[in-house]
Amino acid sequence: MENKTILELREKHLYPTKVPYYSEPLQLVRAKGSYVWDEQGNRYLDVIGGIVCLSVGHNHPRITAKLKQMVEEDAIQHTTFLYLSEQMPTLAAKLAEEAPGDLDCCYITNSGSEANEMAVMTARADTQEPMVVSLQHGYHGGTSTPLSLCGHSNWKFRSQPQAAVTHARAPYCYRCPFSRERGSCDLECVDDVRMTIQTTTSGTIAAMIVEPVLGVGGFIEPPLDYHKEVYKIVKEHGGLYISDEVQTGAGRTGKHFFAIEESGVVPDIISFAKGIGNGAPVGGVITRKDIAQSLKGKLHFNTFGGDPYQSMQAAEVIDIINQEGLISNADVMGNTLRQGFAELKKDYPIIGDIRGRGLLLGLELVKDPVTKEIAPAETARFMELCKEEGVLIGKGSLFGNVIRIAPSLAITEDECEQLLRSCQRAFAQL
Repeated sequence: MENKTILELREKHLYPTKVPYYSEPLQLVRAKGSYVWDEQGNRYLDVIGGIVCLSVGHNHPRITAKLKQMVEEDAIQHTTFLYLSEQMPTLAAKLAEEAPGDLDCCYITNSGSEANEMAVMTARADTQEPMVVSLQHGYHGGTSTPLSLCGHSNWKFRSQPQAAVTHARAPYCYRCPFSRERGSCDLECVDDVRMTIQTTTSGTIAAMIVEPVLGVGGFIEPPLDYHKEVYKIVKEHGGLYISDEVQTGAGRTGKHFFAIEESGVVPDIISFAKGIGNGAPVGGVITRKDIAQSLKGKLHFNTFGGDPYQSMQAAEVIDIINQEGLISNADVMGNTLRQGFAELKKDYPIIGDIRGRGLLLGLELVKDPVTKEIAPAETARFMELCKEEGVLIGKGSLFGNVIRIAPSLAITEDECEQLLRSCQRAFAQL
């Protein structure tokens, strides 16, 4: 089908919130490894992976082989949790092996939005408190509760109810709301969490939900100690600590399977999605058995969550990440890219900040490195130039001025060099 026809059908039959990238949107029809192809046969290096979903590479041969095997054997595609199947509990057991501490009880969903709905409902049931603290610039999904947690006006609707949620200031070091510098501050952002609880809640909360690195916010990277200190404050006020690992999980930050472990924190609940399925619609939460027991006696139905094909793919993704050493590769290749972007920053001061961990990297573009005036138009133009160079990147932040880089964890050194060369040429044109 021609692009023009697809766009006409989208405009006629899809919600107007479905806005494609690029002035001339791409139709992607084929993929392998780190690359995708459009309908005309043009090849692109994919370093955004849909939206931070590509963990082991497009069409990994092990996943493809297992899918073919299940199809050839007429394996049941849909069962619901009302019937027994081996795939969902197998996935849950593998997740329990990867999770820190004694987090070993899972609820499998189809998406990160559903996962965070479940995480918050679990915390509220366990504590019997309604109030949840989230962060300005944070993002946790597009369904009702996650939208109330959202810290971005451009994702929120006037009619969207926002009940029993309060927002603390983000640990946004490049644009510190307290006018401090990273590495020489007193973590005033931590004190703001305590003050937010003390002034906008009853003093007792159900939970605080925090991304180890704020994804949609523009890969905002808090100091590692931030999470440890916030965890203490949450406990002082009776709450559970929810680590939203929808974008940071599955080894993406290059140190642990779940990013929060690098801060030395064992959260009460972890939510996950995106990379755990490598493109399959899989998400979920993992928590302690005693916390999950707070929901006992009620029914909670998820029609497709944990179905065999999706659960198999997620379980295989976990094995591939571990057996192919992809967490270590994310660390090494992430450092390669950071160093390369740091060199580019010397020649192109439009790069105001380079941040992130592992293969979750953000470049904040500014008109002036001193005033830090945002550069959203230049960011959009840079994306177009990279597309012309054969590279697909993403963008984020409240004002759309942060380039987001999140390739497959299996990206090679040659592919990293291709990305850096393409970015250099795009910055030169910009």
